[in-house]
This record gives sequence, C-alpha cells and structure tokens, in this order.
Amino acid sequence: MPETKKAATSSKPFTLSIDIGGTGLKASVLDSKGKMVVDRVKIDTPYPCPPKVMVESLAALVKPLPDFDRVSIGFPGVVREGRIVTAPHFGNDVWRGFPLAKTLADKWGKPVRILNDADMQGTAVIQGKGLELVVTLGTGVGTALFRNGELMQRMELAQHPAWENKTYNEYIGDKVLKKKGKKKWNKRVEHALELLNTLLNPDKIYIGGGNAQNVSFKLDPKTKLVSNEAGILGGIALWNQTERAL
Repeated sequence: MPETKKAATSSKPFTLSIDIGGTGLKASVLDSKGKMVVDRVKIDTPYPCPPKVMVESLAALVKPLPDFDRVSIGFPGVVREGRIVTAPHFGNDVWRGFPLAKTLADKWGKPVRILNDADMQGTAVIQGKGLELVVTLGTGVGTALFRNGELMQRMELAQHPAWENKTYNEYIGDKVLKKKGKKKWNKRVEHALELLNTLLNPDKIYIGGGNAQNVSFKLDPKTKLVSNEAGILGGIALWNQTERAL
C-alpha cells in the first residue's frame, strides 16, 4: 500500500493524476494545492496494449489509492476532447478515436480530463514567462511549448524528422539509448536540443522524463533538468484551465 502523506492542510478537491508512459504507468492523488497526499504507485505498461487492456491496467494501478474527486491523465500521443488521435507506442490503428476520458469517467464515476503527457508535465515546471520548451526523454520523445504560460497545442515534434529522415523518437528514443549506449545517445540528445533551439529559440528549456537522468553533457544556463514526478504533479493544472483550453 502507498504511504499516505495527507496533512492537516490537505483539502478537497482531490485529483487522481495518472502518467501513462511507454514503459510504466504511474499515479498518485493530489490535494487542492497540487501536492501529493500519497506516495505514487507504478506498474509496468503491458504490451500489446489496446484500449481494453489499458483501461483494465489503470483500474488495477489506482485501486490502492485513496478516494478522489476528479481525474487528470497524461497520455503519450495527440489527444483531442478526451479522444485519442495518435498513440505511437500502443498502435495508432487500435487507438484512433477511442474515448478514453468518457470510458474512465463512466468506470470511476468521476470527471476525467486528458492531455498529452509532455504538455501535462510542462504545466508543473514552467515559470509562465516568455517562450518555454519542455522536452521529455522516455520510451519516446515528448515536446510541449508554452508562451507566457499558455500551452501551444497541436505540436507533435517527436514525429518530425530530426536527422537523416529519423524522427526525434527514432533518433534519441529509449531504443537508441539501449542500442548505442549513453555516450553516443548523449551526443544525439545534445544535437537534438541544438536543432530545437534553432527552430524555436525558446527562453527556457526543461528536460524531464525517465531518461533525463542519463543526460551527462553540460547544459547551457537556460536549460535545466526537472523531476520525473512532474508528469503527475502537472495534473492539477488541467483543472485550473477551462475546457476550451484543453
């Protein structure tokens, strides 16, 4: 059982925040201030993972967690109005158009909001000033861009060619790290960041995700590593925005 962290100041509404990753599913419950009230729980992402398997896995994941009033989910793909548009890690064909938000809302009897996982992580780490880029290094590569705190949606840079017709996912994804090793992977990540810097010229860059811990090259002053827990902590922001913003 996860350890409860509720303090006297913890207050409703409590938000179940889920970070869906290519290798792991993680979740915790946040109080009204966005603080975890219980240790996060984690299970491996099953494969193959069509919608039915994912829904069953998420139900098992959150079973030991305390009661919640609403749900936030970060999903590794393009999401529109609670429906999945792309799911590159799980299979676009079986996921395209699946109403994940409604399915889970019906299952749990709670309102559900879903955002791209990099977008959700970004809401937890940005400062809300200028142009800020979030890059998540995990099974694949996620990107999110914010302008003065506002999310610039409809971007899927990870699917864009980065080098010799390889997408960012193919150029610096987890498979590359395991195949090429940390040294060569770091050189590629450094080059990818240079490309993104040239393309977007952001004021700040935040690097997160499970593989951010493997970054070993010197970062420039405007770039920083952020905690992998941001993928969960960003869940509170989905309920501080209007439906239209999502």
